[in-house]
Amino acid sequence: MISYLEGILKDIHDERVTLLVGGIGYDVMIPSYVMNEILRTKKPDDELSLYISYHQTERQPKPVLVGFGSELDREFFERFISVEDIGPMAAVKALTKPVREIARDIEERDIKALKQLKGIGERKAEKIVATLKGKVAKYALMREVHAPVRIMEDFRKEVENVLITQLGHKILEARQLIEEALKRNPQINSAEELFEEVYRGQKA
Repeated sequence: MISYLEGILKDIHDERVTLLVGGIGYDVMIPSYVMNEILRTKKPDDELSLYISYHQTERQPKPVLVGFGSELDREFFERFISVEDIGPMAAVKALTKPVREIARDIEERDIKALKQLKGIGERKAEKIVATLKGKVAKYALMREVHAPVRIMEDFRKEVENVLITQLGHKILEARQLIEEALKRNPQINSAEELFEEVYRGQKA
């Protein structure tokens, strides 16, 4: 069974990516909220790592790989598909919002919010609450755990793009400048501070 993949982002499609790992291309289904993150921070030929939820049954003999950016997201997905009538493919389409928001809606019994998920009507929303209420509270707190990491990734990517597109640096050179800046000043917490530290390092 496959639980984690790390490789090169070969292609990006509507609901899946092709990840090249050791010369083998894996097609991985991606929920839209994860895809939005990939589109914002990655491009073909970038490195990408995904936590994988692997599915293969008699009714679905072709393996289905579903990819996530964190172990907690994958764990939530596997709880989500324990709800009657929600299989892996339906769940991939349904997860249009970050896990923390869906978990909060479940814990708050917010049927109206759950009905906004793709393919989830009132009956399924009620089943989701009946099955998962009281079991997903920890996922509603994920913002506090993951937000600083995501913010760091966002402003690193922002500075990297400026260095490449506006200042003419090659991608590896830009990443090295950023790494060196963060080593000199680990307290950096914005794109502006990071860019200033990169600029200072080049003047030194």
